[in-house]
Amino acid sequence: MTIIETPDEDEVTGEVARIYAADIKDLGYAASHTRVMSVNPEAYAGWEQLIRGIVSQLGKRRYELVTLAAAQALHSTACRLAHGRKTRALIDDEQLERIARDYRDAGLSEAEVAMMEYAERVVTASADMTEADSLRLRELGFTDREIVDITLAASARGFFSRSLQALAVEPDTPPDLPERLRGALLAPL
Repeated sequence: MTIIETPDEDEVTGEVARIYAADIKDLGYAASHTRVMSVNPEAYAGWEQLIRGIVSQLGKRRYELVTLAAAQALHSTACRLAHGRKTRALIDDEQLERIARDYRDAGLSEAEVAMMEYAERVVTASADMTEADSLRLRELGFTDREIVDITLAASARGFFSRSLQALAVEPDTPPDLPERLRGALLAPL
C-alpha cells in the first residue's frame, strides 16, 4: 500500500478535481493510480497529453495492444487490469481473453503480433535493440511514424507502470471487468 497521501473526492479542487472527475465519470470512482499521480497534476496533465498525441495517429486498438504487451512484460497488475477494461470497447471478450493469455495464439495479424513483441523488447531490452527490430515492423507495413508511436507507447507504459510499482500503488480491479477476463489478464504475470 502506498504511503502517498491523497485527498478524498469531495476535497479536491482545480486540476485535481478535473482529473478525479474524469475517472468518476468513467469508473464511478477515482482510481488509486489516478489519485497518486494527481499529487503532481501538471505532470499528470502532461502524461495525458503525451498519450493523446500517441493515440491520435497510432489508433486506439494498436495503442491498447502495445500497452497490454508492455504491461505484461513489466508485470504490471494495475496496467493490465485498467487497459484490459479499456480494450473491451475495441475487442470482444473472447478474443481479448485469448490475447491476454497468449497474444501469439489469439488470431491477431502477423503485424499486430510483431508490434506486441516489439513493445515487450522496448520495456525489457531496449539497450539490446538494433535497427533490425524496427526493420521487422517496416517489413510488415508500419510507417516510420507508426514505429515511433509504438516505441513511445511502450516506453510511456514503462514509465507509468514503473512509477506505480515504485510508489507501491495498490491496483484497482474495475468492477465491470468479468472474473474470467480478469483471470486471463493476470495469468501471465
